Amino acid sequence: MLKTFLLTAALAALSNDSVTAQVHYFPDGNPWKQQARKGPDAEVEGWLYNLGVTGIRVKLVEEEPTHLVVGHVFKDSPADGKIRVGDHIVGARGLDFETPHRNGYGMKVFGPKGPIEDFADALDRALQSKKRVLKLKVERDSKRKPVELKLPKKADPYAKSFPFDCDRTEEVLEGLYEYLVENQRENGSFGDQVLDTFAPLALLSSGERKYRKAVERNVRFHAQNTSREDTSWLVNWKYMAAAIVMSEWYLETGDRWVIEELQEVYDFLCTTQYLDLSQVSEKVKESHPDAYPKNASQQHGGWGHNPGFEGYGPIAMITGQGALAFSLMKQCGIEVDETRHRAAYDFLNRGTGSNGYVWYGDSVAGAQNWADMGRTGASSIAHLMSPFREHKKLAKKHIAIMSEQPDSFPDTHASPLMGMGYGALGTFGNQKAFKSLMASNRWWFLLSECPDGTFSYQPNRDSNGYGNASRLLATATTAFILSLPQEGLVMTGKKPR
Repeated sequence: MLKTFLLTAALAALSNDSVTAQVHYFPDGNPWKQQARKGPDAEVEGWLYNLGVTGIRVKLVEEEPTHLVVGHVFKDSPADGKIRVGDHIVGARGLDFETPHRNGYGMKVFGPKGPIEDFADALDRALQSKKRVLKLKVERDSKRKPVELKLPKKADPYAKSFPFDCDRTEEVLEGLYEYLVENQRENGSFGDQVLDTFAPLALLSSGERKYRKAVERNVRFHAQNTSREDTSWLVNWKYMAAAIVMSEWYLETGDRWVIEELQEVYDFLCTTQYLDLSQVSEKVKESHPDAYPKNASQQHGGWGHNPGFEGYGPIAMITGQGALAFSLMKQCGIEVDETRHRAAYDFLNRGTGSNGYVWYGDSVAGAQNWADMGRTGASSIAHLMSPFREHKKLAKKHIAIMSEQPDSFPDTHASPLMGMGYGALGTFGNQKAFKSLMASNRWWFLLSECPDGTFSYQPNRDSNGYGNASRLLATATTAFILSLPQEGLVMTGKKPR
């Protein structure tokens, strides 16, 4: 599910002014050449930027840093018959795109600056206009020409207060909920750990009883696929999703059968939390000689992909979920070992810089360094939900850095959409900060919406999840994020039953 620290380090090394565009161009042609084999995006020739409800997909090129190069046009969309594959979109609203795009990973290059942001602004303005016409400048066969796209009437603009007090958000959510229910599998799953976290939580957040059955089916799926012993690969991700979803369901419904299932999940997570040097296998000492701990305090209290110390060991993203899971299960009545719980928080605290940013493991990236915020978001919600009062202070620092540096929101390591979900959830503890985060990333929600009302997975430095189910993954994550203001979860402020 997640990539290694080495990839993170390699990409971080590329964060300088000499690198251009929003996502990295790898020598092998990625990310643009990646393609879904099934689903709505199977017809698209690569992993390209979606340009909102226009039906256009584009890529960025180094040679023309102010151009959007058209790679696909969906049939029966506003752009069908007006925009062609190979066209260069060079301006909008009568103005040329002038700001070059940026590429790479790091503080200096995060964000949509360039033609992506300019296009999003033009689309937003067009949606707010009475005529609903998007005016573009297109270069075709070395000649420039104006093109007008008539936008669908159903695509109302988002309110300035988006996603709060926003009719458009409510309209979008209704469609997303229905799409999730339609795409739920017979066994109750939605497809993977990320989907089986955000999809049921989004539906539960809705407060609509008509979605209860779908959520319960997913809860039973989690229950049937977890136990006190499990040797499956990347297993801790599965158990974190199960713990969080089942806990929220119990706190909402009071279904007593869930308690026994939660106890099994808790017992399993106790066996996989790293606490002792004896958990380091001889195989790991050979395969990762520089990664495994040499004393009892190193990486103590965290969870990795698999039980104990596997590979390069515990990581902040999953340890944040572990601390959160323990807090939620404790509210359900599970007797949580305080020593273990505090050890998880200690791990997160050791990995938090003075500015509130959470690094990959249990060491800091630098006093004022920051990057993608998925880990920081997971740590934030874990601290907000902590039964230990002193942890609320650190949550404030997490929220502050996420709201102050919102540009990395859609560009997180390994599982980008998971990072977005936890980044939003972790920021929601402060409504002002959450509004700031959403305002800064309004462009992403505008451009990710497809003509059919679903949401697209935008290009990212890490492609995990892009493929056959990427449309579902982006839709579930969007539904979860846009549902947060409804405060339908204990994590977002709802009182337990």
